[in-house]
Amino acid sequence: MATNPAPARRGRRSIAPRVNTITVTLAFVVLTAAGLLVATEQQEANVERVGELNGILAGSSGPFVNYLLVGSDSREGVDPNSPDYSGIGNTNDTGGQRSDTLMILHVDNERGSASIMSIPRDLWLEIPGFGRDRINTAYQYGADVLVTTIQQSLGVPLNHYVEVDFNSFKSIVSALGGVDLCFEFPTRDLHVGLIVPQPGCYLLDPVQSLAYARSRYYETFQSGEWVIDGRADLGRIARQQAFMQSAINRAIEQTSSNPLRTSELVNAAVASLRVDPGTNLVETADYLKPLAGKGVMRYSLPVVPEMIDGKDVLVLGADSPNYLGYFAGVAGPPA
Repeated sequence: MATNPAPARRGRRSIAPRVNTITVTLAFVVLTAAGLLVATEQQEANVERVGELNGILAGSSGPFVNYLLVGSDSREGVDPNSPDYSGIGNTNDTGGQRSDTLMILHVDNERGSASIMSIPRDLWLEIPGFGRDRINTAYQYGADVLVTTIQQSLGVPLNHYVEVDFNSFKSIVSALGGVDLCFEFPTRDLHVGLIVPQPGCYLLDPVQSLAYARSRYYETFQSGEWVIDGRADLGRIARQQAFMQSAINRAIEQTSSNPLRTSELVNAAVASLRVDPGTNLVETADYLKPLAGKGVMRYSLPVVPEMIDGKDVLVLGADSPNYLGYFAGVAGPPA
């Protein structure tokens, strides 16, 4: 890497939706950490419940089930001396956290298939009772407001809620023994402390993993200069999905070869989760086991950039009804 590289230039912005098939064990995706397939009833009782979701979520009977997967980015409970403290939330987030990652897992009972759709955190829409704003601020008012926003403003019913906070995220990565990722170029994000000095494959530790998963100013060193990822939030979604796939693959390897690692991973996952009162993780795993090993379709909600009230935001793209309709159970899979 050059000692004094040139200032970063902005790469071409791409907002085309991504669709990939990833052959991962579906239950691991839902439960976010992979060992919960063997969770016990005692561990189930230790999972925190989100009481304000009583009466908010849609009923679970029908041809499909939707899980809202949420990653929150509060500094609450984070050691100020932690090397990644500055990359978690911001100075205003300690008492009012935001949702940093939003995904909907759609299980189609009739087709025996499943899909995941990422929702960009900068999506501009109506937050019922609070006016129009970015969707990531809805969580600041409560999980019930976030769920209501998605159900009313996007028209997608949600049956279950699974949340992991990014502080506990590190304990999951620690239980995995790290996560493998490959980099084509030297990479950095100085805002979160991500520094990859040389191209190659690395086993990321918990702090590095969190920085990678949360990076919003992702730069690569190409042809003598730093190039920022012009995809912004959409690029971050793509990186998070790649990270999730790598973490799941490592979890499968770890839990199949090391029973002690499985127990450690289960305990870390249970400690990291908040779920709705109606979600039973043991029953959820049993429900999803028939889909294990099948392809999971991966989508990003089509959006376009706009400037609104002086803010760079994203609004729904022309193709978004096709995606939202599928996840709402009123249309077939997007082409």
